[in-house]
Amino acid sequence: MKKKSYLFLTITALVVLLSIAGCGRKKTDTDQWSRIDSDKRVIVGLDDSFVPMGFQNKSGELIGFDIDLARAVFDLYDITVDFQPIDWSMKENELQNQTIDLIWNGYSKSAEREEKVLFSDDYMKNEQVVVSLKKNNITNFSDMKGKILGAQNGSSGYNSFEEQPEILKDIVNGQTAILYDGFNEAFMDLKSGRIDGLLIDRVYANYYLSHEDNLANYSIVSGRFESEAFAVGLRKSDKELAEKINTGFEQLRKSGKLAEISKKWFGEDVTK
Repeated sequence: MKKKSYLFLTITALVVLLSIAGCGRKKTDTDQWSRIDSDKRVIVGLDDSFVPMGFQNKSGELIGFDIDLARAVFDLYDITVDFQPIDWSMKENELQNQTIDLIWNGYSKSAEREEKVLFSDDYMKNEQVVVSLKKNNITNFSDMKGKILGAQNGSSGYNSFEEQPEILKDIVNGQTAILYDGFNEAFMDLKSGRIDGLLIDRVYANYYLSHEDNLANYSIVSGRFESEAFAVGLRKSDKELAEKINTGFEQLRKSGKLAEISKKWFGEDVTK
């Protein structure tokens, strides 16, 4: 057989193999709703230490406001939700790589994130605050001048800290923040005095401190960061999936289920 024939057969075999391999992959540029609806399973990525939105209890069970909300939305479509703990700083990469289908865990809308993901309708408002021990005498952001600040890596609070340096970054010690993978470790460092203040979501701060025996020892101060909206993050191609989630939110509002979930975790309806 001539060399050209060998070459032709080799190229043909390679094309066939690549085609077969490609068939087993999920397409990244098409809406995944039909696959999810067919499989009756969707994967939600989360930071499993973000109290009270999604976190592990003492038994290792995932619980929280967003856990209940995600399940309630997909129960409407008879779809099971699998929750996948992820490195929060890599959440958009996990979404694009299709390790997960959704980012759903106190995920704040922002202009920067909208360049990478498609957002659902928002379902809750939030703001960034600084939590400190009262003995540190921090009553506003300006009192953090020269002080050591902590923040969560990849969080919307840290993004605001970097994007609007005149509000907080320019005045804190070293013009930087000590970064944590989760807030539990950050609170331990706050208690021990390793950091003077912690930049954190108000929903987390309120919940965490309400469960502290020594709540009176802490103070929560607001600054000039704009308020945020929590929403679900999707791939830009998943427009039908986003519509299904938005429709679910509307149905849960009308039925009172959304308010019920909110009262369970916050004692009031904070989703209005």
